[in-house]
Amino acid sequence: MAAETDGPTDERAHRDGAAPPGRRLAERLRAKVAAGSPIIGGGAGTGLSAKCSEAAGLDFVVVYNSGRYRMAGRSSMAGLMPYGDANAIVMEMGQEVLPVVRDLPVVAGVCGTDPFRLMPVFLRQVRDAGFCGVQNYPTVCLFEGVIRANLEETGLGFDREVAMIATARELDLFTASYVANPDEAEAMAAAGADVVVAHMGLTTSGMVGAQTAMTLEQAKAKVGELARAARSARPDVLVVCHGGPVHGPQEAAAVIADVPEVVGFLGASSMERLPTETAMVDHMRSFTEIGMPAGRGGGS
Repeated sequence: MAAETDGPTDERAHRDGAAPPGRRLAERLRAKVAAGSPIIGGGAGTGLSAKCSEAAGLDFVVVYNSGRYRMAGRSSMAGLMPYGDANAIVMEMGQEVLPVVRDLPVVAGVCGTDPFRLMPVFLRQVRDAGFCGVQNYPTVCLFEGVIRANLEETGLGFDREVAMIATARELDLFTASYVANPDEAEAMAAAGADVVVAHMGLTTSGMVGAQTAMTLEQAKAKVGELARAARSARPDVLVVCHGGPVHGPQEAAAVIADVPEVVGFLGASSMERLPTETAMVDHMRSFTEIGMPAGRGGGS
């Protein structure tokens, strides 16, 4: 959606009474669900991933710092670690992704707990760069135990992410929110998130996927719990699933079919890492299986 999110174009749209890009995306997603089709979003760690996402007809893509790591052969969990400035990485990645798509909406993964940024100022920079929306990533919702308690106690907690989403909504950006428990789901819905994403943990399968995860049936139960919590705060919020054992189209279809409150799927590793691993290995292996014509090569 780079062409639609240029600064002057946004200003002209406001003057003409047209909705800004983030609001248009939210309206399109609601219309799609109302027409009986699920929302399908993906992660784009490279420009090629974004181009493929647009060709495939995805509704939107999210540029996460973890996308850079997973497409470089590292675990997506690296995006939660101090291996780089997450927000700076996303802005840099945007320069690769935004220019290569035509109409595909591009959302920025924003670290809302970043203590080195004035978040309202940074969100305007995100919007001016061409992103039509934001999602809370890296997110502390993936931490538990003492480390989570310490983050909350020292001003780096989930409430900062909720505040980021609320500010983004005020700026007319599209807002998607990762949540991992009912309280988080309720808080994000109340803050105005357009889409609440029930996060089931690191995606399983593949070369750097998680080995420890809940079963698909357990994921369905948890997704339903989070969806109901979100809807208790705002009945019209859209809820989609992500991660853990929901790593392929069959699993996503099963959750959407069996959990009435869920209206779609957001994939990251499942959209770009897993298919890349499979396709490249199969393609490269086909070259290694080329035979030599009889009589050619060494020997008498």
